[in-house]
Amino acid sequence: MNRNRSATVLAVPVIAALAIASLSGCSRRATAADNQTPSTTSAASTLRLGYFPNITHAVPVLGVADGVYQKDLGSTALKTQTFNAGPAATEALLAGSIDAVYLGPNPAINAYVKTKGDGVRLIAGGASGGASLVVKPGITSVSQLAGKTLATPQLGGTQDIALKYFLKKNGFTVNGSGPKNVKVVAQQNAQTLQLFQQGQIDGGWLPEPWATRLQVQAGAKTLVDEKSQWPGGQFVTTNLLVSTTFLKEHPQTVEALLKAQVQTVQQIKKDPAGSATQLDGALAKLTGKHLPKGVAAKALGNVQVGWDPYAASLQQTAEHAVAVGLLKKPDLAGIYDLTPLNNVLKAQGLQPVSDAGLGKRSGS
Repeated sequence: MNRNRSATVLAVPVIAALAIASLSGCSRRATAADNQTPSTTSAASTLRLGYFPNITHAVPVLGVADGVYQKDLGSTALKTQTFNAGPAATEALLAGSIDAVYLGPNPAINAYVKTKGDGVRLIAGGASGGASLVVKPGITSVSQLAGKTLATPQLGGTQDIALKYFLKKNGFTVNGSGPKNVKVVAQQNAQTLQLFQQGQIDGGWLPEPWATRLQVQAGAKTLVDEKSQWPGGQFVTTNLLVSTTFLKEHPQTVEALLKAQVQTVQQIKKDPAGSATQLDGALAKLTGKHLPKGVAAKALGNVQVGWDPYAASLQQTAEHAVAVGLLKKPDLAGIYDLTPLNNVLKAQGLQPVSDAGLGKRSGS
């Protein structure tokens, strides 16, 4: 990874007026792009890419660190930025601070809705699985969650909605009162580990490696593996979201990015043990600390890296957000544009992926 081009941020504060201006501006730019087909397109001079320093983002973490992304981008300079959770990442994308970002499905849906379907497109998956509800060892059944305090990475993020939907489905109230109330707090993952070690919280619905870290470093136990909540255990955890302006103006750069992703996924699957070691080193450069021994390998084993967006699970994810009051029922038609990805897959003799009827072709 080019350290001089890499910056780590844990939040992107945006004041209300700037957020409104950013969203409306993004929508205007995207609408113009949708109505006008550029006569020529070219490689971007720079690609500003966001992702999280998590195992669920193993593909960009490794692909950036080992230089595969920069190599496939060629003359396009790669600049990276890391985030703690999806809402902050989408703020950066909609404000024009980055061009593309790996993130969970719920923040991607929110960005699509905020820009009225004009500002962003999902162009690939990145991972499935890798999220669990881990709790104190004395909590051995779901019924024992009553009266407990549980953490998620950020309000409105993918794990936040997953936990709140799970609690609602099991008859609990959230941040209210009564005998079946559960307090849910949104905070940075590192803080969750610290507070769990101090006994101030009872667990959390967390992405990898944090679910594994609470187990290894603080004695937590897995109460719910999110895979158990989905048909066949397959659901999207990480997507690649890009601004429509960048997608339309620099399609060859987008395909180069996707080529790098496919190459990185293949390498991880070819050598998972070696990839886990490399991943630990890459995360240490981003966070300043190595993971405890064995955590990277165990956590990576809980994640299915890939490029399939598992588009069929996206609609259900949106319904979960609606059910817990964090989203109005959205129209997701057109949220995907998998044409660039399928072009890359076809060139390599690989099977295309489906948008489950939620797709929009490039240039349309």
